[in-house]
Amino acid sequence: MNGSTDSPALPGDFPDTSPGSLFATTVTVPGAGGDVIEAYLARPAGTRPRGGVVVIHHLPGYDRATKEMVRRFAELGYDALCPNLFSREAPGAAPDDAAAVARANGGTPDGQLVGDVAGAMAYLRELPSANGRAGVIGHCSGGRQAVLAACRLDDVDAAVDCYGAFVVGEVPEGLPLKVTTLVPDLPNLNAPLLGLFGGEDKHPSPEQVAELGRILTEHNKHFEFHSYEGAGHAFFATDRPAYNVAAAKDGWERIADFFGKHLAGSGAEG
Repeated sequence: MNGSTDSPALPGDFPDTSPGSLFATTVTVPGAGGDVIEAYLARPAGTRPRGGVVVIHHLPGYDRATKEMVRRFAELGYDALCPNLFSREAPGAAPDDAAAVARANGGTPDGQLVGDVAGAMAYLRELPSANGRAGVIGHCSGGRQAVLAACRLDDVDAAVDCYGAFVVGEVPEGLPLKVTTLVPDLPNLNAPLLGLFGGEDKHPSPEQVAELGRILTEHNKHFEFHSYEGAGHAFFATDRPAYNVAAAKDGWERIADFFGKHLAGSGAEG
């Protein structure tokens, strides 16, 4: 199927004579329920076959910091795409305004999220440079949603959960978001999972990370977790006081290794 109202054959299929170059633009992709939603795409130079990465933005929205992450994946050699999960609630609005509307509505429904990620993955797989493999990554709320997508979609090749809250544990009373834990979904995890967590985080806490590990072990799932002492929530966020240089540096190296292992090569390979 054609995964977008735009042709996937975009500028950016420029030759390998421009090492280190990348192309970034706004596109539209198919979302849940037949909706067409905005997304941010970044691609490296050249036409070499490569994997794709869907970046799920955090609750503060489809913002500059998330788009910088999308471009970083292009620098690492992937076609990377971040769907704007708040396209419906506040089309064209600033990230903070769109996030406020989304919060007031209880956040992005799980079914809608899964449909949006499925559309983003289909878009990436239709690009001329696609090798057939695609992974997903998210931070905070996006971390939970990356796990959700890997449980409910059968074509996710690798998933990264960066301190995703409410994957397990209990949802606090009075939380404005309409969210549940993913314990019922975890037996259906379909992809290798990398989890990166802060040892000082409360959501998820070290105890919750341990609980998640126990559940995945019980169901014979492939996963690897790393927790960083002295790091709290949002330690990847360069624009926040929580940014932890050592943890973020190591985390990025582990992400690069993990996606390199699972997204490289041809999707037709075993």
